[in-house]
Amino acid sequence: MDIGALLLLLALLILIFLYLAAPMQQSGGQRRQATSAEEHELSSLLAERDRLLNALQELDFDHVLGKIPAEDYPAQRAELLKHGADVLRQIDAHRGLKDQPEAEDRVEAAIAARRADAAVQTVSGENPDLLNDDDLESLIASRRSDRKDKSGGFCPHCGKPVLRSDRFCPNCGKSIK
Repeated sequence: MDIGALLLLLALLILIFLYLAAPMQQSGGQRRQATSAEEHELSSLLAERDRLLNALQELDFDHVLGKIPAEDYPAQRAELLKHGADVLRQIDAHRGLKDQPEAEDRVEAAIAARRADAAVQTVSGENPDLLNDDDLESLIASRRSDRKDKSGGFCPHCGKPVLRSDRFCPNCGKSIK
């Protein structure tokens, strides 16, 4: 081997050694940000929330498959939901959501608003659930007649749908009539 090749190989080995040793020379505090106790606790709460969601999904799946007796399922599900609600409250407290209304209050307000809207629709007759069969049949018939007037079949050249009022195919541009 040539002396120049040996020196080049030695220089390359020194550079590789320095590159690999550089992270060890730095202190651990400079490379990585220190997490506060609050961030660590919030992270553990989020992990617990995810674990509870997975456990709840597995419980539901096992119940559907018949692995869990019907008499045990409601108690186990209620316990998981209770624990999950506690974890969510703690997460909200860490995120500074203390001044916002509780989750139950928000849900109750949404339900009350929905019931009020349904009551107004029922009184004014706007609720579509209150249609009788004759009204429903007339709506279906009018919808079918509207669609029948619009549809003109298909283009004989490209096969795309066309309207009755079209003289040329909107897709290929050829004359329809």
